Amino acid sequence: MTQVEARPLAGDTVRGVDTPGDAQGVRTKGLGGNSVGLLGSAVIGVSTVAPVYCLTSTLGSTAGEVGLQMPAVFLAGFLPMLLVAFAYRELNRAMPDCGTSFTWTVKAFGPKIGWMCGWGLVIATIIVLSNLAGVATSYFWLLAGEITGSESVAALDGNKAVHIVTCLALIAAATAISYRGMTATKGVQYTLVGLQLVVLAVFVGMALTKAGSFETSVDFSWSWMNPFAVQSFAAFTAGLSLSIFMYWGWDACMATNEETTGSDRTPGRAALIAMVVLVGSYLATGIAAQMAVGSGEQGLGLANPETSDNVFAALAGPVMGPVLGVLLFVAVLASAAASLQTTFIPVARTVLAMATYEALPKSFTEVHPVFKTPGRATVVAGVATGAFYTVMTLVSEHVLVDTIYALGLMICFYYALTAFACVRYFRKELFRSFRDFAFKGLMPLLGGLMLTAVFGKTLYDMWDPAYGSGSAVLGMGSVFVIGVGLLLLGVVIMLVMQRRSPAFFRGEVLTKETPSLVVAD
Repeated sequence: MTQVEARPLAGDTVRGVDTPGDAQGVRTKGLGGNSVGLLGSAVIGVSTVAPVYCLTSTLGSTAGEVGLQMPAVFLAGFLPMLLVAFAYRELNRAMPDCGTSFTWTVKAFGPKIGWMCGWGLVIATIIVLSNLAGVATSYFWLLAGEITGSESVAALDGNKAVHIVTCLALIAAATAISYRGMTATKGVQYTLVGLQLVVLAVFVGMALTKAGSFETSVDFSWSWMNPFAVQSFAAFTAGLSLSIFMYWGWDACMATNEETTGSDRTPGRAALIAMVVLVGSYLATGIAAQMAVGSGEQGLGLANPETSDNVFAALAGPVMGPVLGVLLFVAVLASAAASLQTTFIPVARTVLAMATYEALPKSFTEVHPVFKTPGRATVVAGVATGAFYTVMTLVSEHVLVDTIYALGLMICFYYALTAFACVRYFRKELFRSFRDFAFKGLMPLLGGLMLTAVFGKTLYDMWDPAYGSGSAVLGMGSVFVIGVGLLLLGVVIMLVMQRRSPAFFRGEVLTKETPSLVVAD
C-alpha cells in the first residue's frame, strides 16, 4: 500500500536545512546559523513577553475589569495564543524563514495580504519598543530613588528632558546588543530572565504567607477559575484583550529560526515551552496577589485606581518588606530592559525578510559580515523607536497612551492572519491524518476565529471616545483613529512599494503555493 506524503519542491532551502512541504522561493539571508539552542530560544520568547513588566502593568487593570475571575481570564487569554502557537509550529516546520508571519501569509494568501501581515507585526513591535523604553526609564529613576533614599532623584523621571534622554540611551544600548548578534543577546537574556523568574517566585511565596494579614485579603476559591462567573460579556472581553496582550511576544523565538539549531523544529518547541512558563507565572502571581490583597478598589486591593497601573510598586514594601521589596523594582526594570533588547529581533528579521523578497528597499538586506545580524534593519528599528517615543512624548502623553491601547488591534490582526494562513497552506493535507487535521487545521482555525472576534470587539469599543485616554477626533475615539490609521498607513506604504517592486506584488518573487501531495514509492 502506498503512502501519501508531502515532498519538498525544487527551490532554495533555508540555511541548508531540508524542509518538508513547499520551500520554493524561500531564500537564505546570511544570518548566523546554529547560534541558539532550545533553551536559548525559549528564553528569548519569555524575555520578549516581559512577564514581570506585564504583570505590574496589567494585574490591576484586569482585576478592575473581571474581579476575582482574573486567573480564569488569564487561562482564557492563553487558549487562543496556544492554538496560534500550533499554527506557527507547523508553518515553521515547512518553512523555517525569519520572515515568519510575512513569509507564511504570502505563501498562503498572496503578496498583498502577506505584506499587510508583515506591516502589522512591524508597527506593533515599534509601539511596544517605545513603551518598554519608557517603562524601563521610569523604573530606572524609581530604583535610583529607592537606592539613594532621595525623592528628588526619583522625581527626575518627571523631568521631560531627562526622561527622554535616558529613554534614548536605553534604546541605543538595546540596539547595540541586538546588533552584535544572537550570542550577545543570549548571554544577556539568561541573566535578566533568570532574575525575573527568581524574584517573581519569591514574591509569590511571600504573598502566600501574607494571605490573611491585610484587611483586603481573601481566601482562595476554585470559582476564580470559572470564566463564566465574570459579571458581563463586555467585562470579559475587556479582560481577555488585556490577557492576550500579556502573552504577546512569544513568537520572537520563531523569528530566530534561521539562527537556531534544528531550525525546523526547535523554535516551535521553544514557543510552547515559553507559553507554559508564562501561563504558570501569571496564574501563580495572580492567585497569590489576590489571596494577599484581594482584587477590590480599596487599600492595597489590586483594582485600586491609584495603584492599578503599577501594582508591584504598591505591593513591594507591604508584601516583601523594605529590603527585598527593592528586588521587585530591579525585576521590573530587568523585565522591561530584557524585553526592549529582544523585541528588536522579530522586527529586524521581518524587515530583512521583506527586503530579501523585494517587498521593502534592498538596502535592508544588509547583514553584518562579522555579527551575522540584520545590521541596517536593527539600527533603523532603533532610530524609529527613539523618534516615535520622543515625538509622542513631546506632542501629547495622551496620544502615547492611546497608541499603546491600539496595540491590541495589531496583535490580533497579524496573529489571526498567520493562523488562517496555516489552514489554507496545508489545506490539501488536513485529512491525511488526525494529527494533520488537529494541528494544521482545527486548532489554528479556532485560534484565528477567537482572535478575529477580539479584533472586531476591540475595533467596536475603540470607536467610543471613552476608550483609552478619553480623547476624541471628529467624534471618534482617538484609539480608533490611531489603530485604523496605522493600518491604513501600511496600505499607503504598500502601494508605494508596489510601484517600486512590481515583481514581488505580481507573485514572481515569493510564490503563492501549497504543499504538493505525491505518492511515495
